[in-house]
Amino acid sequence: MVVVNTTNHGGPGAHLIDALDTADPSGRLRAALAAGTRRDPSLTETLVARCAVEPDFFVRDMLTWALCRLPAEVTVPMLIDELGSDTPQARSQALHTLSKIGDRIAWPAVSALLHDEDDEVARSAWRAATALVPPGSEALLADNLVTELGRGDHPVQLSLSRALAALGEPSLAVLDAAESSPDARIRAHAEATAQLCRDPDSGFTLSLEMAKRVAVAGPDT
Repeated sequence: MVVVNTTNHGGPGAHLIDALDTADPSGRLRAALAAGTRRDPSLTETLVARCAVEPDFFVRDMLTWALCRLPAEVTVPMLIDELGSDTPQARSQALHTLSKIGDRIAWPAVSALLHDEDDEVARSAWRAATALVPPGSEALLADNLVTELGRGDHPVQLSLSRALAALGEPSLAVLDAAESSPDARIRAHAEATAQLCRDPDSGFTLSLEMAKRVAVAGPDT
């Protein structure tokens, strides 16, 4: 269980801390908006902790916005620590927020989660990695990401395809090799991703077709 920091109770941000824990999603959304508007670094721990347990997507998105408004030297270390959480949502939301902040000091910690056992965490790590990869390391990242080809359902595979496509040219060589895999799921996923790299506008239709092909192809076809 994540414990929301209450050290600010009685201070200027006390009402925001209470409002972030209210049962009403619209109230929590307003509180997150107010926290971002206030830009009070003392609220950082509370906002990070709330990300781990917040059930509403729109509130989580506003929490990320609020954290992005705070000084990176305060938020980034806390978010990196959150990547070691046992709670998948904590890891996933921290990755998402780090990708929005864009501070490459987080790169080593982000890249360590590319193969996280939780699909949502892995998807967030793939997206964050493409945003934070140091210049010159794109090929190494592509080599790492391509080992995840064939993983998961359609949304998971589409996320990986988009991450590899975002890397551009460095992905094409590793995808070419993957198209010769003995695993039909990997072959189909690699082929679809390579096409997405070459023609980003084909992504949605192509991904649906890839999903159909993979569904009827056995893993050893």
